[in-house]
Amino acid sequence: MKSDKNKSMQKSIFLSVLLLCACGFTFAQSSQPSWSLGPFVRPEGVNPVISPDTVTFPDPMSGKMVGWESSDVFNPAATVRHGKICILYRAEDNSATGIGSRTSRIGLATTTDGIHLKRYKKPVLFPGNDDQKIHEWPGGCEDPRVAVTDDGTYLMLYTQWNRKVPRLAAALSKDLVHWKKYGPVFRKALNGKYYNMATKSASILTMPVNGKLVITKINGKYWMYWGEQHVYAATSDDLVNWTPLQNADGSLKELASPRKGYFDSQLTECGPPAVLTDKGIVLLYNGKNATDENGDKHYTAGAYCAGQMLFDAKEPTKILDRLDHPFFKPEAAFEKSGQYPAGTVFVEGLVLHKHKLYLYYGCADSRVAVAISNDK
Repeated sequence: MKSDKNKSMQKSIFLSVLLLCACGFTFAQSSQPSWSLGPFVRPEGVNPVISPDTVTFPDPMSGKMVGWESSDVFNPAATVRHGKICILYRAEDNSATGIGSRTSRIGLATTTDGIHLKRYKKPVLFPGNDDQKIHEWPGGCEDPRVAVTDDGTYLMLYTQWNRKVPRLAAALSKDLVHWKKYGPVFRKALNGKYYNMATKSASILTMPVNGKLVITKINGKYWMYWGEQHVYAATSDDLVNWTPLQNADGSLKELASPRKGYFDSQLTECGPPAVLTDKGIVLLYNGKNATDENGDKHYTAGAYCAGQMLFDAKEPTKILDRLDHPFFKPEAAFEKSGQYPAGTVFVEGLVLHKHKLYLYYGCADSRVAVAISNDK
């Protein structure tokens, strides 16, 4: 991993806006503030782009051939390699019934147009007889977010689920097929204080470089937003060992939280990699609507809709603005059926490719779909 090549934060932001403009990148939605990303439009007649399949692979844990994506496929990450969009998605086998009861593995699909995909026959990240078995078996590898460094190293931040404690973990790859697992990202930080805490959902900071989103630093550190219940932050020098930000009293620093009466009244779960723009840092996140009196009555109780937050580029813990209404919500039948019938559009994959922004998302914990930004 190379050292930080940005000479200053001001130069980084200036390069960001130049590159975004050169790509015809659309910021504002018709009814949203100018800093927000989008709009995102579902292409007609193509979704879902990934559905369950009966393909099998030799599972190293059971010693049997397993239909590793036979039950559900969802919650995809996305990045660009060699001119293709690469989608890494969570797939569940049919070993049990119920959310979180089966084994999850990460599959890979590629596409040149963002819509028509070629899928790999075998998962690329999965539980095995390795040093991460204690963290990943029997629940598996879940909910990846993926981004790339300027030297072509791919970072996957995903959830290790042993059915005891979910842990945010890191893996690195040069080709998206062969991955080196580094284990829980908070294991070494602060004397292991957060090692046994439930941790999920990491959105590393990126910026556009040569027409694609690339991992960048802020104030000399790699930076990520993370969390399910609240939005937290963490920093790193090497991408695999991270230190959560704390308050003076040693508690986790909460940057954003659920809001009573809004679409995100129960959860504010971080989505795809955050993007540095001339307006600040834009974080896409997944808001869950509460099922009690705290929920927003305009949306289905328990539904997941997608929101956006804007953070200050110089003070990345400082929130500047936040959408009061979701920019993306469940609409299609397959987004409101499956494992999660309350409705889910769970955004995890965001790529800049051929002058367009592609947003890949999970549909009701059962399918994968795409929405595309319009050019100006």
